[in-house]
Amino acid sequence: METRRKKRFIAGAICPSCSESDSMMLYLEHGVEKVECVSCGHSQSQTDEQVAKASQGDLIGIFKPE
Repeated sequence: METRRKKRFIAGAICPSCSESDSMMLYLEHGVEKVECVSCGHSQSQTDEQVAKASQGDLIGIFKPE
């Protein structure tokens, strides 16, 4: 049985690969936060440990999909 992942678009985000605006989506897969561009397929991932380290700076908050 395939489980559906909740994907959310990141408003104002620009893809670092193709420079397309508003094409980045965020989702959680096996406890890993992933971001993917729907235009070119560029993707990045971040573990919970990396998210926790990033949140120690001047960051307002991190969106974590359920």
